[in-house]
Amino acid sequence: MRPFLLPILAVLLFALTGCGAAFDTDQTRLCRQAIPPLNPPNAQIEIERATNGPVSRSLRLFYRVRLGDGLARHRSIDCLFAGEGNALGRGALIGIASDGRPMSDASFYLLRRFYLEDKAEPPPDPSAARAGDLPAVPAALAYGLQQGLSALPSAAIYSLLAAAYALVYGLNGRIILSFGEFAALGALASVIGVALVLSLAVSTPLSALLIAFTTAILAAALHGFAMGRFVLRHLERASGQQMLIATIGLAIAMSEYLRLAQGPELRWLPPVLNTPRPLVHAGDFIVTLNPLSAALAALGLGTALALVVLIRNTAYGRAWRAVSDDARTAALFGVDARAVHDVAVVIACAVCGMAGVIVTVIYGGMGFAGGFSLGLKALVAAILGGIGSVGGAALGGLMIAAFEAAWSATLPIEQRDLAVYSLLAIVLILRPGGIFGDGQLSPRQV
Repeated sequence: MRPFLLPILAVLLFALTGCGAAFDTDQTRLCRQAIPPLNPPNAQIEIERATNGPVSRSLRLFYRVRLGDGLARHRSIDCLFAGEGNALGRGALIGIASDGRPMSDASFYLLRRFYLEDKAEPPPDPSAARAGDLPAVPAALAYGLQQGLSALPSAAIYSLLAAAYALVYGLNGRIILSFGEFAALGALASVIGVALVLSLAVSTPLSALLIAFTTAILAAALHGFAMGRFVLRHLERASGQQMLIATIGLAIAMSEYLRLAQGPELRWLPPVLNTPRPLVHAGDFIVTLNPLSAALAALGLGTALALVVLIRNTAYGRAWRAVSDDARTAALFGVDARAVHDVAVVIACAVCGMAGVIVTVIYGGMGFAGGFSLGLKALVAAILGGIGSVGGAALGGLMIAAFEAAWSATLPIEQRDLAVYSLLAIVLILRPGGIFGDGQLSPRQV
């Protein structure tokens, strides 16, 4: 453990003491897009640096302009926004000053209405990479690569939730239908945690992400402990579908609980570290990679892999497998099946909270009602891979994400969810236990 202590402390120190930007990448990009109309046509623009403007809520960009005479001129633009941080409507551009001279209201209205807000032909970004500077690949390969990169966050989210389903189902053969709501709980907790960080003037992206994951995991784990103690424990000897019905009721109650805590408005996080990085191109089409999405996808998939390693190579994993095979026999050898089950519920809920953070950070927000469809798709992934196997369920999450990406790339996207649920019906008919699980959905007989 000691060799890892120094790097962990270094990362935490950097996250808490680094200088963070008050403006997110969307605001900075919008300010860059306002530069070309302020300069002659065909001028070569190079962004030099960005700083806070002379007044509150203003962003100043310094840039260099090269004209046909070969001379370089240094200029600046100040963009005034309605807000900063995570304030409501913070991204609205309300004023521009070029080289310190404010633009008139009429000119700014025309610039924003007919240039910056042109949906048919979006304004160019002066700092965007040029296709000619990137390696060229075939068009089909570029399109497939972009779809695959875009599917990585979904793969991580589905794998985490599917592994959570398998972690509990593998012990008692029961499906907990409230894990999607635990992801929504983690999403809301992450927003609250980031808001607290911003109120304490510690607003670096890394510190915000650290607090978001910490608050979401703790909140989901504590609520999961309460669910296991006050709901699941009283139904552990119940027969039939009592637990399934109870967890459906719990999901509805949690959704209303989140609605009351969150309010009718969507709570979301401002985008950070999401400037796309160009990789290759096919003609005018440039394949880009979002660094934050890739990092969070790697974190999610790594956590799912860590759950597999936990079950296979640790003392708790041996106890989990023993209870999964035969709880009564395991009890004869000193294994506390109730404790194993309680720990599994807490871990599964914490993992769901982590998935909620990934959804919120990448897609902006989740909402109190977003957990139902997310949890249902993750259940499809768990059954597809093998809901009695943690590793199989995680692989099922990868397959569902790949299936959605392939469908979205080739077929009407509005029919994608119908196709996913139809896939569930096909799997339940042909192999109820999933591809990597047992042939039957029922627990193994020992």
